Amino acid sequence: MKEVKYETFAEGIKACVPTILGYLGIGFALGVVGKGVGLSVFAIFLMSAIVYAGSAQFIICGLIAIQAPITSIIATVFLVNLRHFLMSLSVAPYFRQSSLLENIGIGTLLTDESYGVLTMALKKVGEVSVAWTNGLNICAYLTWIVATILGGILGEFIPDPEVFGLDFALVAMFLGLFLFQVEIPLKAKTKQTIIVLMSVIIVLYGLMWWTSPEIAVIISALVGCIVGVITHDKY
Repeated sequence: MKEVKYETFAEGIKACVPTILGYLGIGFALGVVGKGVGLSVFAIFLMSAIVYAGSAQFIICGLIAIQAPITSIIATVFLVNLRHFLMSLSVAPYFRQSSLLENIGIGTLLTDESYGVLTMALKKVGEVSVAWTNGLNICAYLTWIVATILGGILGEFIPDPEVFGLDFALVAMFLGLFLFQVEIPLKAKTKQTIIVLMSVIIVLYGLMWWTSPEIAVIISALVGCIVGVITHDKY
């Protein structure tokens, strides 16, 4: 059967639906947390529009709550978000024919969740269009901003997001993306998948004892990429 690449902006929006459901919950929870540490709704909007990274934004709120210096906030967020460089780097070869501006747009709005959906689509059909990727990324971006604003507006009435299970939304979303992500490689290259996963787990566990979680994640991801490249032709 001939493979058909994902073409249209609307198809990208459709592929974003699982991410939308996750973003609504965790974005709302972030808005509540941001309001709880004294941020205005406008500040929450700016943070979501500029930073656009759930884990980093939660960290920002936590550091603001303990009145950490601005230099510490900037350095911590930089380390946490450094993984986005690796994600953009891994999908860049699929957009070599696109313009520099198009590549910047894709990389700027690429998140953990949209990266998971994008890589799954690439493994399934081998190629996607810039329009499809923009539909995926822009839809997720706008959903995140709206969800955090709503959380900020209603934050005064929901002091504890854990009561409604909103704190588990991010975990649930990542679990869903992970299951879809490993379904294809497990069928195709079981041995390679296990080797890569084990190398990442071992390095991550070892480094957690010696360095910060952010650096451990970055180094273990690099190790996983290297092991994947080395074992690519063997399995």
